[in-house]
Amino acid sequence: MAQQSGFGRWIVVITAVSAAIMELIDTSIVNVGLNDIAGNLGATIEDVAWVVTSYAIANVIVIPMTSFLQRYFGRKNYYIGSIILFTLASYGCGFASDLWTLVFFRFLQGIGGGALLSTSQGLMYDAFPPSQRAVASALFGMGIVLGPTLGPTLGGYIIDNYHWSWMFYINVPIGIIAVLLSLTFIEKKEDEININRKAIPIDQMGILLLAVGIGALQYVLERGEADDWFDDSAIRWLTAISAIAIPAFIWWELRGTKEPVVDLRVMKNRNLFIGSILVVVVGYGLFTSVLLYPLFAQRIVGLTATQTGKLLIPGGLVTLPMFAITGRMLAKGVSPRLIVTLGYIAFASFCFLMSTYNMNASNGDFITALIIRGIGLALVNVPLINQSVSSLEPRQMPTGIAIVNMMRQIGGAFGVAITNTYVTQRTAVHRGDLVSNLQPGEMLTTERVNTMTQALIAKGVNAMDAVSGAYKNLDLIISKQALMISYLDTFRLAGLFFVISFPLLFLLQKKKMDAAAAKAVAESAH
Repeated sequence: MAQQSGFGRWIVVITAVSAAIMELIDTSIVNVGLNDIAGNLGATIEDVAWVVTSYAIANVIVIPMTSFLQRYFGRKNYYIGSIILFTLASYGCGFASDLWTLVFFRFLQGIGGGALLSTSQGLMYDAFPPSQRAVASALFGMGIVLGPTLGPTLGGYIIDNYHWSWMFYINVPIGIIAVLLSLTFIEKKEDEININRKAIPIDQMGILLLAVGIGALQYVLERGEADDWFDDSAIRWLTAISAIAIPAFIWWELRGTKEPVVDLRVMKNRNLFIGSILVVVVGYGLFTSVLLYPLFAQRIVGLTATQTGKLLIPGGLVTLPMFAITGRMLAKGVSPRLIVTLGYIAFASFCFLMSTYNMNASNGDFITALIIRGIGLALVNVPLINQSVSSLEPRQMPTGIAIVNMMRQIGGAFGVAITNTYVTQRTAVHRGDLVSNLQPGEMLTTERVNTMTQALIAKGVNAMDAVSGAYKNLDLIISKQALMISYLDTFRLAGLFFVISFPLLFLLQKKKMDAAAAKAVAESAH
């Protein structure tokens, strides 16, 4: 397909990046609105978590099947159909009057969203000549980072000022415009015209095992902490199902069929295998930071949702040009491994820097850390994906990139699961340690309680209630302190993941993609 030029090229860029950001925002935007949704629909917090879980399950199932679905339907048809599904499902989510209707439409949203991620960058690549495709990667990389970052901030603004349904309705006009622009400006490739679908075998068993295995694993990771892990029978059953279905899927794709829906033989490639592990770490770091930063800023330092969002702006302003710089560095032949190494160091530095903060952290402290994180993400994302698939054959590129993308999503799911569990466990440990230092009759404890008691009495509280209130306030202080230290531990743990996996970077083979390989990446990457 000929490259777009001028106005048409940038319309494709805007359409592809907007669609990708829209999908990624929806992975996290509802997190801040779960309380409002639960209250409005008369559901419990435990049940309303399905609004997040159903989307994540659908998303992670669809991504590895991208190559097959594009081949079967044609990339343009599949892309536009997915935007339509995503847009209609968004309207259904906003219109839902009960929880399970909302969950159903969120699942459909996740199915459509998987395609938006899996085809957008390929469309951008086709709009640029080979010499500028690293720039296209960088532009798309901005969307990968901005989506999860903007989601909670945008969601918080909508919740504070409008009804929660607008978190979904906001997608409708964007989706309609994206469909119209795609119909007008996106061209079909030659192999998308007159597709003989009867000649394309469908690996039904592979699709079934993939959906069951990955879906069960995603559920366990999403709901494990909330449901007390293996104390819950559903978690135990789904863990067992995942432990059976995923190995069965691997065996079937390698041995049981000649036309696998996901050709796992590409994992024999060293770069792809090592790159997939590194992408898991990057996904873990990204989603952990997206989850922990707003919690720390709001629950420990006491910032509002709006203030928390504003502190992201300087980091975003630095990150955007860094993606462009990264693209130009790749285009000029700078080693992707060197760029990824610098990004790894920057992201680990962000984690360790955040682990030194406390409740007196200033806005400037957060801005500094978030700028470092943004630089790290800009240096890591695109070069790591390119290096992971650089030594694959062109025909293997679509499957290789789909696997890398799936691993990033799974890394994010592991990150959220590990973070939630670790924070809970460390909070209990630190609370026990802090309480053990408060001995009855100990002078400092007695002085602290007396000071708080007198302060309450001065406000008109009677003496007996003042003493009780002082002990309650002391308990709250201890709980907040324990939570803060657990957050610091969790940032430190994320940094250690980067340190431990760092040596793997030097096992990646140095190889620059030729024109054919770059084109294959273009047609499948995101």
